[in-house]
Amino acid sequence: MISRRRFITILAAATALPWHATAQTSRWRGRALGADATIDLMGAPTGALDAALAMIRTMEKTFSLQDPTSELSQLNANGGGRLSPHMAALLREVDALHHATGGLFDPTVQPVFRALAEGRTPPWESVAWEQVQLSGDKLKLGDGQALTLNGIAQGYATDQVRAVLKEQGLEHALISLGEYAAIGGPFRLSIEDPHHGAMGYRTLENTAIATSSPSALQLGDKTHILHPKHNAATYWSTVSVLAERATLADGLSTAVALMPGKDAQLMARQAGVDLTLVDQDGDLTSIKGRVG
Repeated sequence: MISRRRFITILAAATALPWHATAQTSRWRGRALGADATIDLMGAPTGALDAALAMIRTMEKTFSLQDPTSELSQLNANGGGRLSPHMAALLREVDALHHATGGLFDPTVQPVFRALAEGRTPPWESVAWEQVQLSGDKLKLGDGQALTLNGIAQGYATDQVRAVLKEQGLEHALISLGEYAAIGGPFRLSIEDPHHGAMGYRTLENTAIATSSPSALQLGDKTHILHPKHNAATYWSTVSVLAERATLADGLSTAVALMPGKDAQLMARQAGVDLTLVDQDGDLTSIKGRVG
């Protein structure tokens, strides 16, 4: 389960080059939510990195599936419970994204993902976000349900770290916690496909990008991006989403992998995002949905 996000991190952007980098640029490297993580700071005020790392620790304690004491792990073990402000905020985003994507984004696939990873018969009947009861700061899961937020939590964490750095006075920074978000810029990132290699570049300037490649990790005969209706079809080899927020980009990069081209185009317009889609033959399609 850790390797899934590591694959996506590697494929998301092979290079991250600030076009105006100077000798004052510093880089932190580490791990966050199962992914290799970096924070590039340009002219960082004292204490900015410490504040960012403190937020990363908070995100780990909230959303990590690898930590049995995290809030998410405890919610799964107990069938629900009271939610922290961060968990409540992200689950509201999940609910909105679930409805916006016609149910394609569904974090209740966790028991199926785990069963496939362990070679067991997957309990597809447990996949149903509609059975989850979310009310204010309280959550109740249906029988046999558990959540994975791996398709959106990295983006949310990236946005939270970006917000902390902006509060600290940063005007130029690039945050990568599995997904990328920029303060200032421009930063040039390469988009790569696991089968077809480098497919081009995107530029970030106060924006965010998330990339998913379904076949980067296989679970038997299925890719790691699971269709909630037990449909094996994935339409794209790689999906990259450019948006104002990494949370939205992250969630949509997961859901759009399960959409045909016409639906992906409609989603780009409705959500106000730009899509870069690579099909199984290596052909690239760009869809602009952002205003401006």
